[in-house]
Amino acid sequence: MAAPFVDTAKITVRSGNGGNGVVSFHREKYVAAGGPDGGDGGRGGNVVVVIDDHMSTLMDFRYKRKYVAENGMDGSGKRCTGKNGADLVLRVPRGTVIRDSATGEIIHDMSDEEPFILCRGGRGGWGNQHFATPTRQVPRFAKAGFPGESREVVLELKLLADVGLVGFPNVGKSTLLSVVSRAQPKIANYHFTTLFPNLGVVYVEEGVSFVMADIPGIIEGAAEGAGLGHDFLRHIDRCRLLIHVVDVSGSEGRDPVEDFEAINAELRQYSPQLASRKMIVAANKVDIMEDPTLLEKLRAHVEAQGMELFELSAAAHMGTRELVKKAAQELQQLPPVAVYEPTYVERPPEVDTTGEVSIEKYDDTWVVEAPWLQRLMGSVNFSDYESRNWFDRNLRQSGLFDKLEAMGIQDGDIVSMYDLEFEYQH
Repeated sequence: MAAPFVDTAKITVRSGNGGNGVVSFHREKYVAAGGPDGGDGGRGGNVVVVIDDHMSTLMDFRYKRKYVAENGMDGSGKRCTGKNGADLVLRVPRGTVIRDSATGEIIHDMSDEEPFILCRGGRGGWGNQHFATPTRQVPRFAKAGFPGESREVVLELKLLADVGLVGFPNVGKSTLLSVVSRAQPKIANYHFTTLFPNLGVVYVEEGVSFVMADIPGIIEGAAEGAGLGHDFLRHIDRCRLLIHVVDVSGSEGRDPVEDFEAINAELRQYSPQLASRKMIVAANKVDIMEDPTLLEKLRAHVEAQGMELFELSAAAHMGTRELVKKAAQELQQLPPVAVYEPTYVERPPEVDTTGEVSIEKYDDTWVVEAPWLQRLMGSVNFSDYESRNWFDRNLRQSGLFDKLEAMGIQDGDIVSMYDLEFEYQH
């Protein structure tokens, strides 16, 4: 039994935590007052998403839902920095769109060759070597590493095809794809033979080719989730040209004009933008046509809407060459395959600043640490004025400065928070 086609997956990803800095002093015979030499912690591993052109589904994400990168190692003496955590690489098929699970906003479209960092690893904490000053020659503190980022995302595969074949089940889309390309879809004379999209490269002539997708048959009600069609309509979102395959043989007692309009209604309901895409109509199975008036009715209906109709029999290889040449000609006039622009906007985290705070005094230095403070600092761009003001407001609202003043902090004393130091002023 073939593996099921999986084109959406919800996963949780987390980058590695940064390693802790270390408190250490240089100890060597005949060297007096060697000084602090505690090394920094290593950076946590990133979560990186890359394209793998050998993958065609998101099957790998069906059973494993949580992915965590490696933490950075702690520093050590002799100014040795801890080892960075290894990046976690997630491989996805080309055309995978990464969305924020909560809002549905697009974070990134994996359509180009560039790797994308989905979660950045936490920075490593500083060792005590960084905190030595002329007045603080024996710093007995170091800093913890920053936590990694965590996200819940939805991976959604939208095939990167130039041409999409649409139509009811069993009208001959898979047969057409197999005839005009080297794709080998499963073909049989029953509805829903195609259970997942098939891609094929159509070679028209020297230097001219395009990618064609055979989308599982759409049925009436697909836009509301009926049948298989709803699950796969997303795969024609990017198609620049649609070839609407209609069975004109009359062998199943169907009316080609009714079928044509029913599919177009589903496309309009799913996406008006998609329904407005350039469309060519392929009247298939003309070699076993029982009533030629069905073809003529369809031709008149289609041409009245400004579309071209091609007669063909995919099974008998009739008319397929003319169809693909016309498709290639149309593609030269159409804009390139759509790439989705990110719509996700990073929002400042809502940090609960009511948690416990550790405050220790070393000479004129006040070392402040708290888990919530780490999270707060991890989201601040200290080179940006607005971001610094937002950080300062959060510190004041937390009551941290009131606590420091109650403990006797003076103007000019140093406040040390992880990898940030500043002089205190009332």
